[in-house]
Order: sequence, then C-alpha cells, then structure tokens
Amino acid sequence: MDSAMSSISQTELPEIDAKEFEKVVETRRSIRRFTDEPVPDKILNRCLDLAMLAPNSCNLQPWEFYIIKDPAVKKKLVHACLDQNAAKTSQALIAVVARTDTWYKHCDENITAWPDPKLPKLVEDFFSKVAKFQYALGPLGVLGLFKKGFFSIAGLTRPVPRGPYSRAEMKEWATKSTALAAQTLMLSLRAHGYDSCPMEGFDEKRVRKIMALPSKASVVMFVAAGKRSEKGVYNTRYRFDREKFVHTI
Repeated sequence: MDSAMSSISQTELPEIDAKEFEKVVETRRSIRRFTDEPVPDKILNRCLDLAMLAPNSCNLQPWEFYIIKDPAVKKKLVHACLDQNAAKTSQALIAVVARTDTWYKHCDENITAWPDPKLPKLVEDFFSKVAKFQYALGPLGVLGLFKKGFFSIAGLTRPVPRGPYSRAEMKEWATKSTALAAQTLMLSLRAHGYDSCPMEGFDEKRVRKIMALPSKASVVMFVAAGKRSEKGVYNTRYRFDREKFVHTI
C-alpha cells in the first residue's frame, strides 16, 4: 500500500465493528512506563501510514514524523524531554513535527499526485491558484496584512476566510492537522496492541538544536510507544461531567 493512500474502495466499504473501536478508545491510556519488548518496525510503519490518513487542511499534509533510532540522539532527546519515564522507557520515540513551509510545494504535488485518470479543473485551479493565495504571507508578511484588512472589510457583509494571516496563525494552522495525525497514530498503536504517551513537556530550544530542525518546523509533541508495564498507568482515569462540555444551540 502507498504510505499516503488508502487501499479501501469507497464504493465497497467494509462493515465496521463499533465495539472494537470503542475498545481501542477506552483502553488507550497515556502510559508512563513501558516494558523492554520492542515495537516491530512493520507495526510502527503501518501505524505511521494510518496516521498520515488523518484529515488535514486542504490535503496539504503539513506534518513530519521523526523516528528516533540513534541511541545517542535518543539519550539527548530524553533529557530534553525532562527525563520523563515515558521517554526513558519508550521502545519507540517519535517526534511529531508541524511544518509551515511545505504547503506551497504540496499544492503542486496535489496536482501531480492526483490518483484518478483525469484531474478536475476545479481541483487544478484550487491548488494552482486559490490555495497558493490563501496561505501566502508575502515578503515580511505584507500580503498577510493586506488580506487581513481586505477580508475584515469584506466580512462586514458576508462570510469570508479569516486567516491564516501571520506566521503565528500559520503555525496554529499546521499544528491542528498535525495533532489530528498524532491522535490517529496513538489510536493505531493501541489497535495493534501497543501503547503510547503524548509528551508536550520538553525543552523545545534544545530539541530543535539536537534534531537540527529548520526554522519553520515546530515540534507539536513527542509520542513514546511500547508495551505497557504493570506500573505504566499512574492513576484511575476520570473526566468531568459531559454537560460541562457538550452543548446544544
């Protein structure tokens, strides 16, 4: 299977066992300690393939995944992750990275990689013109400021796009899609019998230096993975009442 495409025909959808999915979601926990059992490369790669099927803005796929294999690099990154037990005992450590500088070339790749025999003109126009204008900020962000002013006025009378107009908003835009992929990765690991822990606690400045990341790459989180140990779950899970969060309007 191509790592970026699903092999399931949309005209012959398989039956879904909701109970099995519920088990995946309900048994997923943030595991702080893992056993010494490795995560097979075949399973990890399959889970990453599934992660990249996550929904994302305009199919611009602003994400990257770094599997940390080098023991020396991992040791440095574990320390940069504040020596968390999840990082120290992980059998697979993945840096989930958002990119704000790949969208333009991905516009072109959406055209060249179109899977059907005929590329619809609407699709070609969107990726060659509309998307390239929508996400462009211009030199020193001048175009972004112009678009913000223009759409603020136009929006007085009709719905209009409200960004991204700045580098900070582009980072937020890329992070949203990348976080969806990270969640899909963690659910995929659980479905394959492995566990994970998302980690936001890390020294980003040190991480960027260790990984030699470009300026427009942002580490959204690290995902530690492996088989949960008997002491991997620190406490009973609980959530607040759903009425606090679920509203009808």
